[in-house]
Amino acid sequence: MGFLIRVVVNAFAIWVVTLMPALQVSVIAFPPGDTLQFVLTLLIVAAIFALVNTIIGTVIKVLAFPLYILTLGLIGLLINAFLLWLTAWLTSFWNWGLRVEDFWWGVVAALIITIINWIAGIILRPKRRD
Repeated sequence: MGFLIRVVVNAFAIWVVTLMPALQVSVIAFPPGDTLQFVLTLLIVAAIFALVNTIIGTVIKVLAFPLYILTLGLIGLLINAFLLWLTAWLTSFWNWGLRVEDFWWGVVAALIITIINWIAGIILRPKRRD
């Protein structure tokens, strides 16, 4: 259940980022490109992003731990942007998916996605019963 919630929140965050044309991040829906296909494409891209973040992101973050300490965590922005770019690269083999035109705008997009995920995590966190 947690993975599904994470995918939906990621899909929402990616959708918000695509609404900002300056970031040059877009989602191309699979044919015929109606609203249903766009939403399904967002969910598939979000699932791929969640898997990339879980599998590859964990390995990179463990290996880059000294850089986290050295840069006081700022390397995390570049790692998140790389994971977003990697997701776009993985979906570029089809005629639909995520497109990130510029890496540095991808850094800003990854920051916005991280902030949205953080806020959603605070809102959706289960309440502790004492």
